[in-house]
Amino acid sequence: MEFGLLSAIGAAVVWGTYVFALKRSFSGYPPAGLTVLINASAIAWFLPVTVATNDLGAGALASDPLGAPGAVARSLAAVGPAAAAVVAGTAAATAAAFVLFLRAIEDGDVSYVAPINKVVPMFVLPLEVLLLGQVLAPVQVAGVVVTTAAVYVANYEPGSLLAPLASAARSRPARLALVSAACYAVADLGKRVGLQELAIPGTLWVPLLLAGAGLVLLPAAVRTPPAVSRGDAPKFLAAGALVALGEHLTTVAFASLPASVASPVINTQAIVAVVLGGVLLGERYFRVRLVAALLAVVGVAMIAL
Repeated sequence: MEFGLLSAIGAAVVWGTYVFALKRSFSGYPPAGLTVLINASAIAWFLPVTVATNDLGAGALASDPLGAPGAVARSLAAVGPAAAAVVAGTAAATAAAFVLFLRAIEDGDVSYVAPINKVVPMFVLPLEVLLLGQVLAPVQVAGVVVTTAAVYVANYEPGSLLAPLASAARSRPARLALVSAACYAVADLGKRVGLQELAIPGTLWVPLLLAGAGLVLLPAAVRTPPAVSRGDAPKFLAAGALVALGEHLTTVAFASLPASVASPVINTQAIVAVVLGGVLLGERYFRVRLVAALLAVVGVAMIAL
């Protein structure tokens, strides 16, 4: 099994655990402020890797008045304006997707929201067809149908078989999760373009993406700052470590795999989130939503063929 695929599988496990941690330990925080704090923690964890692998040694850091952030920015400028535009667009899409997803899990169960939110490849594939000329095979069309069915099943609650259709139309968590998925799809396409077509170094990409998403959300975070006590520091450090590791594994996957392959594999994180949410949090209709998660995984796998 190639290293990129192994990295994608590892990213799925890390992100699924992270989704569960958000619901379990961070549900009371404003989404924007939460994102900024966790991203700052993740950058602190990852920045030594960036400095060590991108010619940002002591001499480069000492010559820049802004230190490490300034040296990283100069490295990005050397890559070119196209790279800066792709990083900025990907960061904005990632920030929007994450906040929408946080709002969705505030209103709904992890095991309800995660399968809907993880139909990202249903959006990635059409974007690749339109923008990058990828051919859509019949099995991939079938995969889109299966992922759509997963959305239906995720909305299902015991009762009339047609009731979920009405639920999908009026369910705020479902709508938020779907819009979040579309934003994540834009971000996934940006990752592929930035890491493959523009050849931005992966260890430079991670802190730039995290910092960009944090900057997009900083004004909202300042308006509604999270109430963080000294005792909260360990869990923010732990969450930052998960994000740093997850972004690194995701970056490795997108640097070597097509987006239509990396995205579905990474989004099998829905299974991890559903299992943890159902088993450890005792959320309702666990079996039904586990079926939805399995359907979503089958669908995105078909899309990736």
